[in-house]
Amino acid sequence: MSIGSPAPRTAVAPTTWAVPDLTVARAALWLSLTVVLAALAYYFIGYDQGAVSVFGQDTHVHEFVHDARHFLGFPCH
Repeated sequence: MSIGSPAPRTAVAPTTWAVPDLTVARAALWLSLTVVLAALAYYFIGYDQGAVSVFGQDTHVHEFVHDARHFLGFPCH
């Protein structure tokens, strides 16, 4: 090798990405769980006001998410 000549190149293996094995049943399960959790969050933030509360006349959940209700545009009083 002489001075000023480029260094020999070495072969670099291409990067491979692992693809997760998602079957239809597993994807449906994840989608169902996501929808149920989103529906519960929507109910507690949007509609739980004491009169229609699943906890009776208890307003602890309403008070806990009170500021989030206003931020998201839900009227509550």
